[in-house]
Amino acid sequence: MPDSVTPATANAPHILSVTELTRTVRELVEGAIGEVWVEGEISNLRKQASGHQYFTLKDDRCQLPCVLFFRPGLRHATLPLAEGMCVHVRGMLTVYEARGQYQLNVQLVQAAGAGLLAAKFEALKSKLAAEGLFEVARKRPLPRFPKAIGIVTSPTGAAIADMLNILHRRAPWVQILINPVRVQGAGAGAEIAAAIAEFNIGALPPVDVIVVARGGGSAEDLWEFNDERVARAIFASEVPVVSAVGHEIDFTIADFVADLRAPTPSAAAELVAPDSEALTRRFEQLRSAMERCAREAVRTGQSQLAYLQRSPFFREPQARVREWAQQIDDTAEHLARLIADRLAEQRRRLEAARSSLREHRPDQLLRIRRQELGGLSERLLRSGSQRLEGLHRRLEHAGNLLRVLGPQSTLARGYSITRTEGGEIVRSVAQAPSGTPLRTQVADGEIHSRVAE
Repeated sequence: MPDSVTPATANAPHILSVTELTRTVRELVEGAIGEVWVEGEISNLRKQASGHQYFTLKDDRCQLPCVLFFRPGLRHATLPLAEGMCVHVRGMLTVYEARGQYQLNVQLVQAAGAGLLAAKFEALKSKLAAEGLFEVARKRPLPRFPKAIGIVTSPTGAAIADMLNILHRRAPWVQILINPVRVQGAGAGAEIAAAIAEFNIGALPPVDVIVVARGGGSAEDLWEFNDERVARAIFASEVPVVSAVGHEIDFTIADFVADLRAPTPSAAAELVAPDSEALTRRFEQLRSAMERCAREAVRTGQSQLAYLQRSPFFREPQARVREWAQQIDDTAEHLARLIADRLAEQRRRLEAARSSLREHRPDQLLRIRRQELGGLSERLLRSGSQRLEGLHRRLEHAGNLLRVLGPQSTLARGYSITRTEGGEIVRSVAQAPSGTPLRTQVADGEIHSRVAE
């Protein structure tokens, strides 16, 4: 009897549809991996009219398809994407069922390294805040009329040029001292901290306020102003410190410790220097107000006197009325003199300020320094010429002595010098026994001879 045949349906495998298999894979991927952070380079970026963005995140070996779906507020919550950017992305790893490929649904994009810098920033900020370095109560007001301003910045950056223009325009009498430092790169933080300290330990002329400044840049460019040494140098400074780093949207640790944070270096220059034109206008307003007060006081006194003269009660005691009238006149004259004196004093102070401005104008100081330099140049030329003439005279005198006292002059007077063949000068007959060859030098040559035997 033939072996029995097992029906084909008895051990038949469970057959899945493509959709079922793909969905199972998606559930496994999302459940086992789920939300992750991935680092890579953006390539094949495609931006759709809907606002969705598709791109590939790759490294030197593999690629990962990604999609960043548009949602309200996304533009302000994540980094704008660009081809070739190295980024950190956070998203849900899933499977796109329509194509059967796995992809990352991106929720957040950061520049590579930004997450680490942010973590370091927040850690140092929390540490210094706990120590009280950010306390508002310890922050000091800036001097209203500083005589000298110290600036810690790069001497070649655009920030210092803008600051100097504003400071010279607003307060040309203020002395400006620049302590040059690097403002980015490894080690710049130590230079900035040392420069702040030098304004406090007497290594530089005294200043009334210090401005720590740098123009705009990336988070990495501004990072040295998050150095703990910079924060502690600002905290320890006995001179008020203004932090002016980057643009208005940029914040550094230095901003939190400083006595005042300026949104830009140019704004810092506006804040620390008084406006000379505004001061002049204010003086004129005060003068006009005092003159109006004086005229009003005189009119008021005259009105009161007229009222008293018309009053029936005071009309009879004329002597008393005259006495009061005289007192009113005296008071008005005294007030007028007082106001005139005050006005004269204000005019003198204003004229002194204007004179100071004229004396400290940079173009006048530069002209004086050029005149001094011209005088020094002329003195140097005269001194060099005199020195050269003296050397020429000494050389000529030495030449004359050489001609008079030299051996050639002696030979010309009839003397001679006798030497052996070896060049030894013969000073005694013992040096030239019989048969010794000799060379006798005279003024115009040599005579060769031999000692007779």
